[in-house]
Amino acid sequence: MKVSGKVAVVTGGSRGIGRAIALALGREGAAVLVNYAKEAAAAQEVVAAIRQMGGQAFAVACDVKDCAQHERILAAARELFGRLDILVNNAGMARRQPFLEATEDAWDEVLGVNLKGVYFLSQAAARWMAAQGSGKIVNISSVHDERPMTGNSTYCIAKAGMVMLTKSLALELAPLNIQVNCVSPGAIATDENRDRLADPAYLPKVLARIPSGRVGNVEDVTGAVVLLASPEADYITGAHLYVDGGMLLHE
Repeated sequence: MKVSGKVAVVTGGSRGIGRAIALALGREGAAVLVNYAKEAAAAQEVVAAIRQMGGQAFAVACDVKDCAQHERILAAARELFGRLDILVNNAGMARRQPFLEATEDAWDEVLGVNLKGVYFLSQAAARWMAAQGSGKIVNISSVHDERPMTGNSTYCIAKAGMVMLTKSLALELAPLNIQVNCVSPGAIATDENRDRLADPAYLPKVLARIPSGRVGNVEDVTGAVVLLASPEADYITGAHLYVDGGMLLHE
């Protein structure tokens, strides 16, 4: 198993891509702390699924945009396992607003979850990883870190910032044997968007922009994350990997 014996935190791990990442890391041998902000029952379902595989998992409540709550995650890792090897910054959110109607509140919330929280949780985790002598940080961005989206500028700006965050942290942390990389999914089917993707008026528009001819599944993303979280990626840092079926290649 690729991450056997490692301890991993997955933020936003109760649903969607985060849920799939938590399950994949558990399947590959990691003990997983499943972070959630509001959906305690969903997080416990992920924990139960990992335990059913024979793995170790616990749920941890923390709103990542509130830096004062980050200690909850670190304390859980410390008390339960005594170490932290992998941080997957997956938690994300968007508030769709046309630019001319965008509010400061929406800016603060979206940048808080998608960028500020990632930066300072990574800082706290990296201090611990540095003392251990190794660690992996994997950031989950989006194709919209490259492709702008009408009515969703705050999200796109935050995700673009995550790419430079990844490179900046990778540069500073490389001498400490901490690798920092970024995965940017394209159109991925999850429980949250499955109904929309099933809409016969909407799906063809999406597929027309994907050269591979299909919407991705969560396993397409988890394979990349598990690789970057594993010892196989010890010489990969500052990398930015699109998992989008070629969407960004489309004219």
